[in-house]
Amino acid sequence: MTAQDIAGAPPPAAVSADLDMRLEEAVWAVDAPDVVFACSVDGRRTVRCGGTGPAPPVPRELLRYEIGSASKTFTGLLLARLVLAGLVSGDDAAAVRLAGTRPAGTGDVTLMHLVTHTSGLPSLPSGFRRQALPRWSTNPYAGYPAERVVRAFLDSRPRHRPGTRWRYSNFGVAVLGHTLAAATATPWDELLTRRVLEPLGLAGTGLSPAGPAVDATGHRADGATPTPPFLIGGFQAAGAVRARPHDLLTFLEAHLAPEGRPLADALRWVCRPVLRRGWGHRHEHTPAWFRHPTANGPMYFHSGATSGQQAFLGFCPDTGIALAALSTRRYHRRDRLVSTAYRLLGEAG
Repeated sequence: MTAQDIAGAPPPAAVSADLDMRLEEAVWAVDAPDVVFACSVDGRRTVRCGGTGPAPPVPRELLRYEIGSASKTFTGLLLARLVLAGLVSGDDAAAVRLAGTRPAGTGDVTLMHLVTHTSGLPSLPSGFRRQALPRWSTNPYAGYPAERVVRAFLDSRPRHRPGTRWRYSNFGVAVLGHTLAAATATPWDELLTRRVLEPLGLAGTGLSPAGPAVDATGHRADGATPTPPFLIGGFQAAGAVRARPHDLLTFLEAHLAPEGRPLADALRWVCRPVLRRGWGHRHEHTPAWFRHPTANGPMYFHSGATSGQQAFLGFCPDTGIALAALSTRRYHRRDRLVSTAYRLLGEAG
């Protein structure tokens, strides 16, 4: 394992001996075929790679990884940009933007309800699991296209009055993506690329599979069986992003120091807490991030998983540390990547 200077990225600098040692320990603790821990301390980067599998033909730190639900942080930033540009409002009814009507069930669901998981919608549409069952361990979303997501939303009745309860919903964020695409008359891929990826210089980030020379290969829980590239169907806004580790650090560093960067106002917008929950209401949520207290100040983070890969993205403004952790193995019961990365970031300082 070595720290490597990647073309187009700031050269790595020595981090504290303690943090450097903990990064190496974290790589081995994850126990996956391919593991990358990419850390930035005040903009100085160090990457540690390893894994239980043979090294791929392309260096691990140059591959794109499926980040699953951590894609929602990109969707939140896109919403912020469109709100600040006056193209949509957080109070817009999603059904009106999608269909020009306000149905009895979902007519009161707004864009802010969707991005903050307070829409009252379930995690997945009714009937989703039945159609996904034949592909559950590989590509459960592939057979559920965009038009079906929209129709399921318009036909839904939220389980709770919008804005009253928090319930994590891939369905809700997928609907948000289709609403933003409809509001701007722009396909989702093009909208996110033009409004977020290109302004931030994320050339190593995309939304579709590109082949083994570009993308990491995922593995099932046994750490040996490869999984096919993840296909997200109509749930793109909830989990389609694939990114290189250094692109993810660029994304996180922009949140740590937005001044003078493209999207500065939007980056600040997605860091503002908008609701509290959990024991003592100590856990907060922003329009893009979970926000937990630590001994070193608040930690912003989001994790994600596909059928064969996992990701953790996080940053701590008070310490100037950002961390992207990635692996090519999906755990269904015991999740070492997320717990290891969460602990490392929260305790580093």
